[in-house]
Amino acid sequence: MQRIFNGFINYLLGLVFALAKVTLKNVTKRFGSVIAVNKLSLEAVDKEFVVLLGPSGCGKTTALRCIAGLEAPDEGEIYIGDELVNDLDPKERNVAMVFQSYALYPHMTVFKNLAFPLENAKVPKVEIERKVRQVAKLLRIEALLDRKPKQLSGGQRQRVALGRAIIREPQVFLMDEPLSNLDAKLRVYMRAELKKLQKEIGITTIYVTHDQVEAMTMGDKIAILNEGLLQHVGTPDEIYFHPSNMFVAGFIGSPPTNFFGCTLTENNALDCKEFVYSLPKELAEAARSGTSEECVLGVRPQDIIVYKKTAKKEEGIEAQLDVTEPIGDQLILDLKVGEYLVKAVVSPDFKAEVGDEFWITFQIDKVHVFDKKTGKTLV
Repeated sequence: MQRIFNGFINYLLGLVFALAKVTLKNVTKRFGSVIAVNKLSLEAVDKEFVVLLGPSGCGKTTALRCIAGLEAPDEGEIYIGDELVNDLDPKERNVAMVFQSYALYPHMTVFKNLAFPLENAKVPKVEIERKVRQVAKLLRIEALLDRKPKQLSGGQRQRVALGRAIIREPQVFLMDEPLSNLDAKLRVYMRAELKKLQKEIGITTIYVTHDQVEAMTMGDKIAILNEGLLQHVGTPDEIYFHPSNMFVAGFIGSPPTNFFGCTLTENNALDCKEFVYSLPKELAEAARSGTSEECVLGVRPQDIIVYKKTAKKEEGIEAQLDVTEPIGDQLILDLKVGEYLVKAVVSPDFKAEVGDEFWITFQIDKVHVFDKKTGKTLV
């Protein structure tokens, strides 16, 4: 597999790609009364790998299809480079799309699937033959050229779909969950190879996924959507460490962020009913910028410190172990704090039994405070 991609990259470096940024300005797409994409503004600059991330039904695939020309936006503008493409057919946009299902033509052989974009572009038959054979050799699918898609494995279909997309030398790659049909081991391998490939050839790429690990490991920039609305755009680090709102904080990270409803008191503390958490003055002042004193405290499981209640330092929040979840390199503790169930991540050699009592504290520089009404981040 490694030699396949090394050779493929060398081939691609010899191609001349017309690089282009992709710009969406207030793009809206409706299906009846449902707003699938709601005033989406986003830019992918030249050579950038942008990931559209969100739960099923959030609008990410619809946005990608609008860029490709497979759906027409009801409002807004889409630019590829400096050209407005709203009224251009898909074939006129010079983009290549790889679908979740690979979208190979089932009645065509692998050769015809690879050749199809070139045939549409009226490339001479001799040149088509040369390019198809060259790509097939580099992808090690020469022996598959006479087969049809139903005779291929998932990994083979993925390679054919990728080869068909790149053989066109497009301005932009559009990828709709192209790895989701692969087994776990191959998916991890292809994730790294696709990222390396994109960096080597430097072509603008927009990649759709619901898998946060794919997004965090592959994207230069991540755009998180929910119910058609853009929630946050930023680098993986920005989104993880500085989420713009409660949805982003809860969606990114595994296990998800713990949330505690609370009230900001006059003495700079968060009263969460089951416990009171004191804030430094500067953080408390930032928390007061919300719409009211009602807040939500957010703490990631990785940012909770757990120590046994029998320890001499008896301070913090009282918790009782309810369940342990060993996952190899980590141990997840499900802790009862009054009515709350709190998840904390500790090392796998942490000794604990169900029913044990602990003190827990939060890393103060890692906590987040959200406006309870708007969900926006205050701290």
